[in-house]
Amino acid sequence: MSLITILLLALALAMDAFAVSVSSGISMTRLHIRHAVRMAAFFGIFQAAMPVAGWGLGRFAADLIQAVDHWVAFGLLSIIGIKMIYESVFIEEKSDSGNEPMTLPVLFLLAVATSIDAAAVGVSLSVLQVPIIRPAVIIGIVTFIISLAGVWIGQTFGDFFEGKIEITGGLVLIGIGLKILIQHLFFA
Repeated sequence: MSLITILLLALALAMDAFAVSVSSGISMTRLHIRHAVRMAAFFGIFQAAMPVAGWGLGRFAADLIQAVDHWVAFGLLSIIGIKMIYESVFIEEKSDSGNEPMTLPVLFLLAVATSIDAAAVGVSLSVLQVPIIRPAVIIGIVTFIISLAGVWIGQTFGDFFEGKIEITGGLVLIGIGLKILIQHLFFA
């Protein structure tokens, strides 16, 4: 898998974490860099770990689905992309849940919730027999940077970008799935 594809994948996966970071930045009365770094670290670590977990699960089942691996990758990435677009367009977030976004239990739950999609991507990478370490590290670093920026953007600019970013992330995931499918069907 090329570096460009991995970076696009990482950016697409980071969009949920970015949206939550922007929302958290909006809800903070005063931005402290340690809070932004803590949130970004949680998101980055979980986004790096979940593809590894999914990859391990996928390696276990790889022999069973090897003949249709490109369809599985396309299907998973498309489902995740469509889900991101749907949630961005049709699901309204509750503006203030009363939870402080910087407490460890809330950060843990947010990090898990925003990285579930990354586990499915890990399964896709395993069936495509892509080594996982490089993509996982890149996904984690990109998510950390994007989340750190998201908190600042949320604090500074409010929620102007939030929905648009998730739509873009969903479209990128669908595009990567299509690329995998087309490469396998026509160029393999």
